[in-house]
Amino acid sequence: MAFKEYEDPAVLRQVQLASTRILGELDRVCRLLDIPYAIYAGTAIGAVRHGGFIPWDDDVDVCLPRASYERFLTEAPAVLGEEFTIENSRTHADFPNMFTKLGLRGTLFIPEFIKDASYRMPLSIDLMPFDNVPDDPRAYQRQRLRTWVWGRLVYLRASGTPYLELAGWKRSVVLAASWTAHTVMRVLRISPRWLQRRWESAARQYEHATTHFMADYSDMNPMAWAVSYDELFPTVEVAFEGIAVRLPHAYDTILRRGYGEYMEIPPVDKRKNHQPYLIDFGPA
Repeated sequence: MAFKEYEDPAVLRQVQLASTRILGELDRVCRLLDIPYAIYAGTAIGAVRHGGFIPWDDDVDVCLPRASYERFLTEAPAVLGEEFTIENSRTHADFPNMFTKLGLRGTLFIPEFIKDASYRMPLSIDLMPFDNVPDDPRAYQRQRLRTWVWGRLVYLRASGTPYLELAGWKRSVVLAASWTAHTVMRVLRISPRWLQRRWESAARQYEHATTHFMADYSDMNPMAWAVSYDELFPTVEVAFEGIAVRLPHAYDTILRRGYGEYMEIPPVDKRKNHQPYLIDFGPA
């Protein structure tokens, strides 16, 4: 994602507070059901460096090992507060991502890059399944290629205008190809759920193998965030916007591997957020 500053800082803060409310519910449910999770990526940096959100950030990232992720999807609906909703490709046929959104009912948060998609995303946090990474580098590269291809098709089935960090003729060529792929899949009535199942099959290929690392295969570069189970757990309790959440056990190792000197404030051109096209906070 690129960076676009919110015109009204109060709106950004309202997004952050709504996201904190959702994160608090996730933590409550996971503690109740004894499901291990950890905040990660920019959310982990925010917790360590700021005691909450990175000042310009507008989303929350949470990771769960695949078994924990599946338990949450199965068991959480029975104990989740009625104002919250679990959304993914299993609940919404036109869902454009490979992970799950835990959101607030009656709200909208539509990023610029999916404004034309039929799926209407609520204010939500991202729940990422971490899948096993094979120890054999060649096997990993094959798995990575499969998840990348199927993941891009999942997205392009939902939207023909992906977010691109390109300019000029390269951007035009990629956008034309993306729109063509989107149109062809819709004309041929290729099911989004069929594409999603192909991605998930690739991501879970080594689910029952003994491996050293697990990673987020919805990312273009899964190894950038590959972690061992012992690096994630047991988690460390940390304050985040006034609530207690779970931080990876070896958070410093993980964050330095992914970001380098993560305690330094990045320049504006290195910052990222979701560039909202439409926000609706729902009934007052």
